[in-house]
Amino acid sequence: MIGVVYCELYLYSPQSLKEKRSITKSLITRLKQRLNVSVSEIGYQDVWQRCELAIVTVASDKTVAEKELGRAMALVDSTPELERTVTSYEWL
Repeated sequence: MIGVVYCELYLYSPQSLKEKRSITKSLITRLKQRLNVSVSEIGYQDVWQRCELAIVTVASDKTVAEKELGRAMALVDSTPELERTVTSYEWL
């Protein structure tokens, strides 16, 4: 089972693309190091305060994939510099 979650993020503090990339790169690194997921920034790459991430996991069944993506969303939500606004799941 392949699970994909697309999440749009609103970043509170960046005043430049450099600051935005610092925040998003830190989040992406933590997700990859702590969880069994792949992550990519797929949208709003030229906008300071918005970001869209795709987070993907592969598991033997849907329950395991759901738990891993749930942990990923908890990690995103625990990041104080940003807020998750729109989230959608896709199962393949």
